[in-house]
Parts: sequence; structure tokens; C-alpha cells
Amino acid sequence: MNGRWLLASALVGVAFVAGAVAGERSDGLGGFINDVFGTPNAELSSNAIDVIEDNYWKPVGNDELNDASVDGMVRELRRRHKDPFSHYFDAKAFGRFQEVTEGSFSGVGLSVTQNKRGLGVAMVFKGSPAQEAGIRAGNVVVAVDGKSIAGEDADLAAAQIKGEPGTEVTLTVVRPSGGGKRELTLEREQLQVPVVDGRLLKDDGHKVGYVQLVGFPTGAHAELRSEVERLEKRGAEGIVLDLRGNPGGLLTEAVLTSSVFIQDGPIVTTKGRTQGETTYEAEGDSLARKPMTVLINGDTASSAEILASALAEAGVAKTVGEDSFGKGVYQQVIPLDGGGALDLTVGEYLTRDGTSLAGKGIKPDVPVKDRPGSPDESLQRALQVLAGQL
Repeated sequence: MNGRWLLASALVGVAFVAGAVAGERSDGLGGFINDVFGTPNAELSSNAIDVIEDNYWKPVGNDELNDASVDGMVRELRRRHKDPFSHYFDAKAFGRFQEVTEGSFSGVGLSVTQNKRGLGVAMVFKGSPAQEAGIRAGNVVVAVDGKSIAGEDADLAAAQIKGEPGTEVTLTVVRPSGGGKRELTLEREQLQVPVVDGRLLKDDGHKVGYVQLVGFPTGAHAELRSEVERLEKRGAEGIVLDLRGNPGGLLTEAVLTSSVFIQDGPIVTTKGRTQGETTYEAEGDSLARKPMTVLINGDTASSAEILASALAEAGVAKTVGEDSFGKGVYQQVIPLDGGGALDLTVGEYLTRDGTSLAGKGIKPDVPVKDRPGSPDESLQRALQVLAGQL
């Protein structure tokens, strides 16, 4: 293991990744309503708030009504445009969101994805409280401390699991295959989680480097390059890059990790109605090309999909496994007057050859279904694909 990423929470959200940026607007709630629904509806909304505040049979604060109004608008956008990634944060929730993205916390050792029932478990880190409690990849966390998290923003739901080391959190967990709910009480810990982990495998007389990349924080590209170089010095003739359960991360790191293997040309293009269009090209010197396969599954998302698709479309690697998540869009965090914020979908990203992955994901070159409790079928198939090139 060449480097370590201090992930104090050890619980990674997926739904917001790939290019979320911060912005501001000075015109507050009225300006947002006007932008989305037009001036007449803005006046209607403002009038309705006044009427409710003046006439409802119980006292209702203006802040409460404003929060409900914006939340209702965003929920309608989500429903109308089948967008599970846009959310409204009231002032308290936005504070938690900022802590998640900027602070240092402890957690239970999970990598998670957006799920309509709560949080899908993409990966459980070795030696973590979650592993010791018997939580497995594929499980779904549906409640935290007895409160349902269905439909919540993945980052805010994840924030409820985080907390001070030594404190406890109770997770309600279900298996996709059924079997009822389990309530598990875990003690939070400060955890060290590797961004990159690698080892040398021997297959049919050949040495193959196996590298697992679990996220895209700052510096991930340098750790990935270093680990690949280490394995090549030990004689690796080909590389298996494992992106299964990788929820994504920084867009810049998606470009830089792709550039470890791709010499030139586009990596990804971002495109939005008000954001314009930007194409990100490969940067720096790539490693000498070797036979390569990339493992993906339904929890490979966002920046991980950008990397996998770039390698496949550049002819650098074959993808093996299951269809990826299909994130395909990116969000902008826009603070509002009063302390709240919108985490709003503002555009989509297109792969190296101009394909949108939104809602459909990457179709692997070599489809393989991993069955729980069985040997790693995708890895075995990836090694077979490499063997044909060595």
C-alpha cells in the first residue's frame, strides 16, 4: 500500500460528486422562484406565504414557510425531470453539509451510494466497525438512530452517521434479497482508509498488477501512478484497475487519473444550460501502455465512470463486470439568503467520445455477474482477458 487517505468519517457519499462547485446568488428566495417558475408564480408563492402566515389556525413562522416553499419546488423538479440529485438544504442542513465537505469526523467505515430507500453500501472497509458488525456491500441503510433516511440527500444522510470518536450510532440495515431489518449499534472510530491498494498476482505464468482505487480526493492520481509504477518494477506485465464500489470524487482528479494512462485527447466534457461547455484534455506524461482491464459494477459512479469510460474509449483498457451507476450529471451548491442552500443539478458530463451516461451508465465490454459468496468472478474474467493480450 503506497499511500493512505485520512478519511476521518470513512463514509463517502456518491451522489454529489463529479464537479460540484460553490456559487452565490444575492436575490434570495424570490429570485430563485422567479428564475425557475417565472414572475407570476413568484408573486403567487409570496402571496400564499403571507396568507398562510396570517390565517393558519396555528402560528407559522416565515422561515418555516420559505423552507417548505423551496423544498416543494425542488421536489417538483426532481419528480418532473427524474433528478434524484438536486436537494434543498435549510440553514441547519446546510451547516451539516459544510461540515461533511470541509470538516474532520469519525465514522463507521462505509462507502455509500444514493439509494431511494436510504444509503446503498458500496464498500465496507477492512477492520472497521461496520465490518465487525456484519454489514456487507449490497446492504441498504434505511434509518439512522431510528429515523428514516429514505429520499434524503446522500451527504446529509451520511452526516448523521458521522460523529465524535467513541460515540455510538444505530443503523437500520436491510439486505436487497430480503430477510428483514437489522438494528446495529456501532461505535464510531477515527479511521485510516487507503485511496489506492495494490498487489502482484500470478496468472498462468504471468505477473499482473491488481490496483484498487476507492475514491478521487486530492492527490489520488499521484498515489495511483506511484502504485502502478511500483508493481511494474516488480514485473507486472499488465494491470487490472478495480473501480467497483468507487463512488467518485473530484472532477479534476478524474481527469488527472485518466492522464496517468492516456497521453492526449479529451477525457470528459461538461455541459450545462447556463454553465456553458468545457472539455478537459489529458495532462502530463502518461505511463507506457500495457495490457489493461477495468472492473466496474453498479456502484461505480461519477468520476469513476469518467475514468473507466475514458480508458475504454481511448482503447487503453477493456471494461469487465456489470453496468455502472449512470450518474452523468453534476451539481452546483448555491447559497441562499437566510443561511440555506440549493444543491442543484446544473449540467451533464459527456465521455471522451461524446456519450452521456446519465441514467444508463457504462455497458462493460465483458459482462460478468458477481454472485455473493462466490469467488471473484469479475476479477477472474479480467485476468482471462489480460492473458489473451500477454
